[in-house]
Amino acid sequence: MPEGDVVWLTARRLREALAGRRLTRSDFRVPRFATADLRGRTVLDAVSRGKHLLVRVEGGLTVHTHLMMDGRWRIGPAGPAPRDHRVRLVLANAEWQAAGYSLGLVEVLRTAEEDKAVGHLGPDLLDPAWGAETAAESAARLGERPGRPIGEALLDQTRLAGIGNVYKAEILFLRGVNPWTPAGDVPDLPALVELAHRLLDANKERHGHITTGDLGRGREHWVYGRAGRPCRRCGARVERAQQGAQAGERVTYWCPHCQP
Repeated sequence: MPEGDVVWLTARRLREALAGRRLTRSDFRVPRFATADLRGRTVLDAVSRGKHLLVRVEGGLTVHTHLMMDGRWRIGPAGPAPRDHRVRLVLANAEWQAAGYSLGLVEVLRTAEEDKAVGHLGPDLLDPAWGAETAAESAARLGERPGRPIGEALLDQTRLAGIGNVYKAEILFLRGVNPWTPAGDVPDLPALVELAHRLLDANKERHGHITTGDLGRGREHWVYGRAGRPCRRCGARVERAQQGAQAGERVTYWCPHCQP
């Protein structure tokens, strides 16, 4: 699943291609909005909110999309609409075309009612207004259910928005915290939140979630995707297991020595 930094970069590219330009193509390929037509309207902005994308157009409307597991946007020069069954939405102007592939969610809503779609989210780790107040709120939200495993809490977008499975594993490794540690027992939740913010912010303008500082292929992560291989720090065997409620289990990775 694309994480918050990927969604932030996608929003920036949509904004660069669409904002300030009038739509010449508005092609919704989802049954509920198949008749929606935004042609002639100017795109005002494109922003990310956690893992959600909001494209605002004049007339008080917002196109709300979510990449889910496999979604992505392809942006290129204006041309014929793609003939691909995976395309769920095409927005284009005289210069640029944006096609959304395998989008998990596509809907049109009133801009004034965006909170109905994203109001449940916790503080966005890549909010331009991120600061001490939002960091403190995020830490407090993580600790609201003290018995919940921290690995589950970090993936709960109502606690703080933007962390996915990669960052969950890497943040916990860097803080030396076992994924099954109850949130109430995690030492210094504010420091964990601040690390999450720094990692996403450092990666938001490039492809790949680099947590080791090493851009070399296969050297980007400490533990994520490295089950059975030696820990880069201590040499112990990196472990992996399913974690989470039965309906939403996710694979987690950790070093049993560095994260006892």
